[in-house]
Amino acid sequence: YHSQSPEALFTHVPGLKVVVPRGPVDAKGLLLASIRDRNPVIFLEPKLLYRSAVEQVPVGDYEIPLGKAAVIREGADVTLVGWGAQLQLIQEAANLAQEKGISAEVIDLRTLLPWDADAVVASVQKTGRLIVSHEAPVTSGFGAEIAATVQERCLEQLLAPVQRVCGWDTPFPLAFERVYMPSPLRILDAIDRAIAF
Repeated sequence: YHSQSPEALFTHVPGLKVVVPRGPVDAKGLLLASIRDRNPVIFLEPKLLYRSAVEQVPVGDYEIPLGKAAVIREGADVTLVGWGAQLQLIQEAANLAQEKGISAEVIDLRTLLPWDADAVVASVQKTGRLIVSHEAPVTSGFGAEIAATVQERCLEQLLAPVQRVCGWDTPFPLAFERVYMPSPLRILDAIDRAIAF
């Protein structure tokens, strides 16, 4: 879908499942699981992955279960959550944080509806901090659902307010994509604020 991130719109439709892969290996396993699912599935493919993702995809048949997040990187100080192409930037931010001695746990939701709240909650109970990053505008983005759920279930374990690093609340400016999109440095700034709180 060019220049938009409509995932939150689809998550408002009861009965749908919404899937967003982060790379080719996940895309194949999630797509096969989506095709075989008995429910209607919206499968969103981030365009950026067509140009930047390179992985050896297994030839055989395999599925990745819908509704199960993946912990891409273990950490102890802060939880970073995202999906799709945003995971590349989140991992870059986690590497920058590591250089400062901050251990970030990185979680790929893979499926937004249903989303793996238990995996995120377990991570936040361990780290005490949560940053959600996505390309869509911050207002009414799916990150707000994650933030609300975590605050309901982890309020006493939170060491800092939940933060969202997202696109700006403006029409998508194609010519200024780098200014609009959340960057590793914006995510790192949120990490620093969470640690310093």
